[in-house]
Amino acid sequence: MALLADRRLPAEWEPQSGVLLTWPRPDGAWASMLGPVERVFARIAREISRRERLLVVVSDAAHRAHVRGLIATAGGDMERLDLHIAASDDTWARDHGPITVTTADGPLLLDFTFNGWGGKYPASRDNAINRELATHGLFGNTPIESLDLVLEGGSIDSDGAGTLLTTRRCLLHPGRNPRLTAAEIEARLRDAFGIKRVLWLEYGALAGDDTDSHVDTLARFAGPDTILYQACSDEEDENYTELKGMETELRALHDVNEAPYRLVPLPSPRPIHDAQGRRLPASYANFLIINGAVLVPSYDDPMDEIARESIAGCFPGRETVGIDCLPLIHQFGSLHCVTMQLPEGVLGTDE
Repeated sequence: MALLADRRLPAEWEPQSGVLLTWPRPDGAWASMLGPVERVFARIAREISRRERLLVVVSDAAHRAHVRGLIATAGGDMERLDLHIAASDDTWARDHGPITVTTADGPLLLDFTFNGWGGKYPASRDNAINRELATHGLFGNTPIESLDLVLEGGSIDSDGAGTLLTTRRCLLHPGRNPRLTAAEIEARLRDAFGIKRVLWLEYGALAGDDTDSHVDTLARFAGPDTILYQACSDEEDENYTELKGMETELRALHDVNEAPYRLVPLPSPRPIHDAQGRRLPASYANFLIINGAVLVPSYDDPMDEIARESIAGCFPGRETVGIDCLPLIHQFGSLHCVTMQLPEGVLGTDE
């Protein structure tokens, strides 16, 4: 097993082997709007598979054939597609998928405990997916290490150089690791990821968010000295106070060279509500970086193009591709939430 001192948590913009998706089940949480949601997944699958490998968890043989057909019809690269049958509870691969660190011996998959965002939803099957995939060789020869710590991938963001960005509302939520103090959780994160420092945010709760402020809906590294963040300029918006508070916190942070971060605000889309009148947590910060491109969520909103241009400016040389994520936010997540990148070397078949 790799020594803790050897570990490094890559940034998302570093080269990747592939991306993991867990496809919506016909009898799952998406049953009432399965068609629109599957179209979103198929579009995501197309864009990923045209650039790197795509691993997809499906529920049975019939589901596998169905999903394969959807991806083929969408124009995906079928030569880069691997579908594996495994039991699942939901679709949020960002939070139940493995988090990869690099070591002197190669990549290492970390399998944290997933408990349904603090016990809010069933999660036992999702919590077993990583071991299931590893047992059947879907991650090649990459070793996997299970950790007795509740942690979701959407709750952290890495600059690849030893800094981790996260939120206190999520990591210190009593439903996750109630016996651990903030200092103890930080120590566990340092050991697991080989990080040098943790930047904690107090503010940033979005109305409708059920993750207790996952940072991947709020603020993301776009380089060791740059942070893209979800902003709000409308004082009448219920998110204004929280996002303005987060903006103030971000302005007080410094990078590893003790310089203030270059902060790039992302506009807020207009408020979106479901049929019951609940505000949905639409965020442009929930983008996904893949090889050669950035996939950017869109919400049929005038701010979509402004957000895409802001993100494109932070990733020169990468194509920016808009993905309609209006269906996804009806289950309180978006594009980044349904994906988990697998860094270079994990699959052993990098192209």
